[in-house]
Amino acid sequence: MELICKTVVIFLLVSPSLGIDEEFAQNFIAVAGPLPSELLVNRLHLQNQVLPKEDQGSAMAKAYDYLCQQELVAPELPQYFSHLREIGVTHYKVFLPWARILPEGDAREPDEAQVNCFQELLETLVAADLRPVVVLHHQRVPGAVAAQARGGKANAFADLFMEYAEFSFRVFGDLVDVWLTFSDLPEVLKSLPYDEPPCRAQALAAAHERAYTTYHEKYSPTGGKLSIALGMGDILSLKTKPPISSCLRLEDGSVDFLSLSLQYWCGNETDFYKKLSEFQNVWKNKEFLVFSLKFLDCGSMEENPFIPVAAIFTAMNKEETCVIGYDVNEFLDFSSSHILTSFCSIFSKTNTLQENPDAVLAPRSSYQTVWETFAKQSELERDSFLQDVFPSGFLWGTSTGAFNVEGAWAEDGKGGSIWDQFGHAGHVYMNQTADVACDSYYKTSYDVYLLRGLHPQLYKFSVSWPRIFPAGTNETINSKGVDYYNQLINHLLDSNIEPMLTLFHWDLPQALQVLGGWQNDSIIDAFVNYADFCFATFGDRVKIWITFHEPWVISYAGYGTGEHPPGITDPGVSSYKVAHTILKAHAKVWHLYNEKYRPQQLGKVGLVLNSDWAEPKTPTSSEDVRASERYLQFMLGWFAHPIFVNGDYPDILKAQIQEVNQQCSTTVAQLPLFTEEEKSWVKGTADFFGLSHYTSRLVSAVTNGTCTPSYESIGKFSLHVDPSWPQAASSWIHVVPWGLRRLLNFVSREYTGTKVPIYIAGNGMPTEDAGDLINDTLRVDYFRQYINEALKAVKLDTVDVQSYIARSLVDGFEGPAGYSLKFGLHHVNFQDSNRPRTPKASAYFYSSVIEKNGFPSKALDRFSTPVKTDLPVPSKLPNLPASEVPSKANIVWQKFSSQTDFERDMYFYGTFPEDFTWGVSSSAYQIEGGWDADGKGPSIWDNFTHVPGNIKNNDTGDIACDSYHKVEEDIYLLRALGVKNYRFSLSWSRIFPSGRNNSINSHGVDYYNRLIDGLVANNITPVVTLYHWDLPQALQDIGGWESSELIDLFDSFADFCFQTFGDRVKFWITFNEPQVIAWVGYGVGSFPPNVNDPGTAPYRVAHILLKAHARVYHTYDDKYRGSQRGVIALCPNIEWAEPKTPSDPRDIEAADRYLQFLVGWFTHPIFKNGDYPEVMKWKVGNRSELQNLPSSRLPVFTAEEREYIRGTADVFCFNTYSSKIVTHATTRLRPFSYEYDQEVSAKVDSSWPSSAIADQRAVAWGLRRLLNWIKEEYGNPPIYIIENGVGIKTNSDVDDNTRIFYYKTYIDEALKAYKLDGVNLRGYNAWSFMDNFEWLNGYDPRFGLHQVDFDNPNRPRTPKRSAVYYAEIIRNNGIPLPKEDEFLYGEFPKNFWWSVATAAYQIEGGWRADGKGLSIWDQFSHTPLKISNDDTGDVACDSYHKIEEDVEMLKSLKVSHYRFSISWARILPDGTTRYINEMGLNYYERLIDALLAANIMPQVTLYHWDLPQALQNVGGWENDTIVQRFKEYAELLFQRLGDKVKFWITLNEPYNTAYLGYGVGTAAPGVSVRPGRAPYVVAHNLIKAHAEVWHLYNETYRAKQGGLISITINSDWAEPRNPHNQEDVDAARRYLQFFLGWFAHPIFKNGDYNDEMKRRIRERSLAQGLSQSRLPEFTESEKQRIKGTYDYFGLNHYTTVLTYNINYPAGVLSYDSDRGVASVTDRSWLNSGSFWLKVTPFGFRKLLRWIKEEYNNPPIYVTENGISERGAFDFNDTWRTHYYRSYINEALKAVVLDGVDLRGYTAWTLMDNFEWAVGFDEKFGFYHVNFTDPNLPRRPKASASYYSQIINCNGFPDPAAGPHPCLEPQPEATPPDTAPGPADSVRFLGLDLTAPRAEIALYVLFALSAVGALGLALLAYKYGKLSKRPRKQSHVELSKL
Repeated sequence: MELICKTVVIFLLVSPSLGIDEEFAQNFIAVAGPLPSELLVNRLHLQNQVLPKEDQGSAMAKAYDYLCQQELVAPELPQYFSHLREIGVTHYKVFLPWARILPEGDAREPDEAQVNCFQELLETLVAADLRPVVVLHHQRVPGAVAAQARGGKANAFADLFMEYAEFSFRVFGDLVDVWLTFSDLPEVLKSLPYDEPPCRAQALAAAHERAYTTYHEKYSPTGGKLSIALGMGDILSLKTKPPISSCLRLEDGSVDFLSLSLQYWCGNETDFYKKLSEFQNVWKNKEFLVFSLKFLDCGSMEENPFIPVAAIFTAMNKEETCVIGYDVNEFLDFSSSHILTSFCSIFSKTNTLQENPDAVLAPRSSYQTVWETFAKQSELERDSFLQDVFPSGFLWGTSTGAFNVEGAWAEDGKGGSIWDQFGHAGHVYMNQTADVACDSYYKTSYDVYLLRGLHPQLYKFSVSWPRIFPAGTNETINSKGVDYYNQLINHLLDSNIEPMLTLFHWDLPQALQVLGGWQNDSIIDAFVNYADFCFATFGDRVKIWITFHEPWVISYAGYGTGEHPPGITDPGVSSYKVAHTILKAHAKVWHLYNEKYRPQQLGKVGLVLNSDWAEPKTPTSSEDVRASERYLQFMLGWFAHPIFVNGDYPDILKAQIQEVNQQCSTTVAQLPLFTEEEKSWVKGTADFFGLSHYTSRLVSAVTNGTCTPSYESIGKFSLHVDPSWPQAASSWIHVVPWGLRRLLNFVSREYTGTKVPIYIAGNGMPTEDAGDLINDTLRVDYFRQYINEALKAVKLDTVDVQSYIARSLVDGFEGPAGYSLKFGLHHVNFQDSNRPRTPKASAYFYSSVIEKNGFPSKALDRFSTPVKTDLPVPSKLPNLPASEVPSKANIVWQKFSSQTDFERDMYFYGTFPEDFTWGVSSSAYQIEGGWDADGKGPSIWDNFTHVPGNIKNNDTGDIACDSYHKVEEDIYLLRALGVKNYRFSLSWSRIFPSGRNNSINSHGVDYYNRLIDGLVANNITPVVTLYHWDLPQALQDIGGWESSELIDLFDSFADFCFQTFGDRVKFWITFNEPQVIAWVGYGVGSFPPNVNDPGTAPYRVAHILLKAHARVYHTYDDKYRGSQRGVIALCPNIEWAEPKTPSDPRDIEAADRYLQFLVGWFTHPIFKNGDYPEVMKWKVGNRSELQNLPSSRLPVFTAEEREYIRGTADVFCFNTYSSKIVTHATTRLRPFSYEYDQEVSAKVDSSWPSSAIADQRAVAWGLRRLLNWIKEEYGNPPIYIIENGVGIKTNSDVDDNTRIFYYKTYIDEALKAYKLDGVNLRGYNAWSFMDNFEWLNGYDPRFGLHQVDFDNPNRPRTPKRSAVYYAEIIRNNGIPLPKEDEFLYGEFPKNFWWSVATAAYQIEGGWRADGKGLSIWDQFSHTPLKISNDDTGDVACDSYHKIEEDVEMLKSLKVSHYRFSISWARILPDGTTRYINEMGLNYYERLIDALLAANIMPQVTLYHWDLPQALQNVGGWENDTIVQRFKEYAELLFQRLGDKVKFWITLNEPYNTAYLGYGVGTAAPGVSVRPGRAPYVVAHNLIKAHAEVWHLYNETYRAKQGGLISITINSDWAEPRNPHNQEDVDAARRYLQFFLGWFAHPIFKNGDYNDEMKRRIRERSLAQGLSQSRLPEFTESEKQRIKGTYDYFGLNHYTTVLTYNINYPAGVLSYDSDRGVASVTDRSWLNSGSFWLKVTPFGFRKLLRWIKEEYNNPPIYVTENGISERGAFDFNDTWRTHYYRSYINEALKAVVLDGVDLRGYTAWTLMDNFEWAVGFDEKFGFYHVNFTDPNLPRRPKASASYYSQIINCNGFPDPAAGPHPCLEPQPEATPPDTAPGPADSVRFLGLDLTAPRAEIALYVLFALSAVGALGLALLAYKYGKLSKRPRKQSHVELSKL
């Protein structure tokens, strides 16, 4: 009877409220049905269900189609129908299938079987006292009907339907009294055969109305009714204006009642009630039947279906709507007994409803339901592990927050955040700050590297608001911050990782906090503007947005407890106010996205709410249960309820606060109110529910609450933990995995249902900063259990969880706990400035969960899909003849050995072909370890390393990298690298412990299968070496490779490998470096098996190796290639051989011979003719004969063997590391030796960069030559570089700059070979994957891209910077030209100044001429050993006597200006104005006049380092009296020259004066005894002297002379050595401030030194026990005097350095130790003639831009820039042309692209001159000066012509615009064809003559010319007479004359 209660209640609930009489109650319709097809198919358990929701679609229409094709089982349906009647169902729906009853559409030809079937069904219903409700037609119109109607008249459809309806009324009418003509109108209308929607609607309406009329006229029994089934929208449209799409109009009189289909969306009730209300207003007095009632997304239905039903009925009853019946299908799930209880309990409350229709029913809450569901679980059931996987498409992720990881707190214009302020105020553990954190701002590529290894689908990170809007508003946008996030997002997408972007993760701009932060409502608009910017900027790529991360933490910890910034403790007011503001801000941003961005960007916006699970402390206490619910509502409901339920706070929260406030005398808490508009605005503003969860709480009720405003006292709950719950490193996190499942169920029931997906957006646990930081088993267990609980919620509870995000990617700054808590999957070493990141055990575990999508019940089957490979299908290589002696490949030496360094070293940009394969390599013995694990047999290396003394440090490979136990770890890092292939070797003794196939070790096979499967699953091609030196000891015991028995045994091993792994391995290498096996193992014997027989054993072994290789090749070819389609080769080692003297044929032959013995030994037989190289046979044969041997020591192949060996490789693989300089040598005959047989001497050049291996120096250019040699020697086969890398001798080299330089240059040379030389290069593999056992050197040299900590038993692997660099090369598929390095065509501004510079001491000479005084450079250069070659400037270029020649050069260059300096001692011999040397002044006056006459403006430097020695004698620049002396000197020049000179430079490069002259003493005056004081004193005086002279000019001379005056400061540009390291970035900045800023900051900024210098020098001075800083201080008046003393910024610039931090001992007093910066240069940068000068044009633009930004864009004149050469001279100075082209182009970019105010450019220098300490060794000039000729002739180099062309064009005309007139050649600057001889010979009329002879020849030529002129005059006279004749002459004749 309980079941009957359901239906009775439905009726009784409605009828009393409607006042309906008993008679109507008897006629009330409770309608069920129809039969779903599943029931009929199964023919079983019909009583168990009626109509599951999912079957109410098309299955409903087909049910009877199916039914009436089967025989009805008599007992089943009657029993089922009777059961329905028993529980109160009155009516049953029957859908007639028109198409089956009238198959042809003709009532005269019905399907009798169908008719009989439905008659039988209707009779069965009637017999069970169920009355049929028959629908004539449902869904699409039958095809036959549509076809007939299509061709007919307008009313054709109505006619056809009438025919069918009448047939049905007639046949079934006696059994049916309720009819519906149509249901599912949209489908019916869609299928009608009319084009226009109105026509379809009219046809349908006509059909219905005619059926209605006919029914009532002819067939209607007493009380029979007819209607049409409509949706609510259709019904509304009948009375209101119909929609255009349907035009469906039904007359009121054409239905007996309204049949209504209702859909009720839980969570979207507002819309439902709105429509219902409209409907009730329109159809006030009409009866209606709820024909179909569906509940959508109602999670609570299963628990209590009455909740939504009661709500609907109550709403309907409010209006006097006449309901005649309901669809009861939704309530017929009879399996749940508690539903009945609910209905019956509610039945008892009917009277309450009747009296008060608005009374709210109080069913159990979501919390109670969830708690009760799980409270019954036993511990065993609760903690059971579910083996299953998540649904496909589940999203896995990991997360970080900006302030946790980014660092760079004040970099690049970022504003301060509240967390910056908080940390700097000392509120964090051990005063730690987030200033650097993980340095992620500079480590985007590092973080993405780790993410690629982890391979999640999502990365959740946050944007730092103050990084983008430093002041919090969009008034200032920080473009560099935006660039950072753009770069991160693009990197993620490139790696197939979707960005999930959080707008606010707690780091509010401090500027907004000052205004009140989240307590000030104005922040809402600021947040919306910020979000708007982010959506607009990143939204094209970001599709998942989070507005706020854990707003509860912001409100609770930031404004409640004050544990977080802003540190406000006000839980009763501020905290609620902040939450209110955040909710409104969130809603506003959601609506912004929804309306403005969603249509285009199609993204989702939600927020992440954090919540514990709350479990009642005393499960039997209802008070504790209610307290637990309160806790959840206070934590989660506070934010979730407004957004996901009704736009307002939870009633529990509101009631509780109200209650507490009433109980207390004062207001304890203030919960702000939402207006009705705000509620509707807030509600529904999330596309997903982000849930952050870490732990659970036991909650108990507090009965005697206090009036303190804490959450616990307001909420009247108390929090506890179960002592059995494990605690994490943080006191607030206990491990309670099952709480997550319960919380997910609660969220689903309370907030989301199936409508809003849940994303678990934060879950993890912290470990301590102690113990084993890498093997974090606690975290592994935590993830395993929590993820499994999420899986249970998904699979067992059908909670719609779509994502899981682990916290966090890396250890980071954890708020008040600083770095003491570690949440990361990757360990970050915060003690190391590189912040290295090392994957922990949890990273590998989580990665495997991601890979498997959960916890599959059984191990996945081995990879079975076909393996894709980008390797070419091998084609047989061509037959090549034997190599000649020397081989024809010697054209490689001819082509390359004559290259200049400039041509050789010029960096090349480009990419490799798409199918190029990038990889990394390793080998078994070097990495696997597990030397005796699982049945592995010993190898020769196992035995060898176990003998003490054999290996450095007695290291062994017993454990090595432990790769045998770390397959997942290795694949993780390979995936991170992004390699396309991984080359590894198989350990023969791991697979065959005895070396033979009668002992197969399945564990070893399994290891390789797992490795190969893992590679293939990650699209990494396995490249497998069969033999990498580790022979099974058992085989060595029978002779090793000296025994021919090994040929068969090796073949047997290979055969097994092909058979076992070949389905997935498509690239095989037989032997790695066979030359090493033969020579090092059997010749010198330093490798096992330690055979020392250099003359014969190597040849015998090589012979067997070649035959074994060939055998294996043929086995593969014959048995496996057809099915496996792989390639096979062997892999020799090759060093390039560069002839010592390329012009010496013997050295060329020696180099060729070296290569033939090294590599041709193995490759010549295979790739050429099956036999050894001729030169090898010749040399070994001849030497054997000389050694009195009966035959050659080199074995001989038979003809068959040659044929068998020839062609046994599909590709050419090789390993290479270095090069050798080779020359011919006559070697001794004894002892017999392979080495002596070569008759060569091979050495390395000591200038080549060294490595950890003595003879492996970096010689990148050798690789290009080697590749060309292989191409020429072996017919350009497909080539693969299998090993290439460099060893570094250090234990920790995560910042392995040297390795990056190595790869940067070697890969570039490979690129040149491919792009420029046509070498068929197909792949490149770096050696090695990770640090490993390096043979005899043990673990000393590190070759790895990943650092391995061999002191840690876990062998953790840490990516080095080189790994990130190599990954970038792989990603770019080479080295594409950076966009910023692209050449820019264009012109400089009009009136741009073009100049060239010199300096007095460097060019003038005349050191004692005409009364000149001595300068400090005269003194210095005359001091022995100070200057190279003891050169002096006594004569230099003798410009003192060569004004005319110098000016001619300047005119030829076409410069507009000429910069020169004045020799102070030439004007004032003793440095003072006591005596003025007029002869000296006259020289400068003449020079200036000559310049002006040539229209060249003088730029005069007052001081270019040549201080009068007399002043130095009294202290020089250390004596502050010099300021006055300099001022007097300057005034003299202004007076005498100022009317003609309009551009003055006070001081040239004061840095060099102070540092070189008085610090290190390498320049005059050579003072070096006070390096920590003197440079600062000197600089102090230089700055003051400059300022005084500027003021003098400004105040006294500017008005009348109108010139400009300033200072020239020199500076390199400084790049951080590691741009991903904050410490190196700081070092670069410090370098610039100590260099350029030392002088520029006082003058161009504030009159004082920069803060960096002041702080560092003061700190170090005090630490040295001094009472004050060694840096002098300016007085306030001096600062004012110095500040602004410039008219322009004069800049000298030449090069760039890479800087890094270096800590000098505290006791060292020097400028260098104060600066604390060391520098290196990049190996790929071009050299010059000066060791310090590398060609780095990019730095020029960067420096110019930096000056613009640092000093407020002053006008800049570049006053020096140029390049030197050294050594052999060449007029064709292409390197200098390249230098000027690239540097000047960077200057153009600075002007055009960066807005730098550059006014002029000055090249250094006009001519070669005295280059200070290097004398005349280094030459910078455009003009060559022959210093060996007393006349010092000047002759132009090619660069002079090029510079004049740039001047002529004022830049670089675009060739695309056609030829420009400025580009016409300039003959006067063209260099001669030949280089000068030793005495600088002169080319005269095709002859090389000395200068005196050329002079005589010139006089002779003049004499001859005079004679010629006389003759020509006579001829002209004669011609004049003739020309008077009247005659026309052709142009040709004229031109001949």
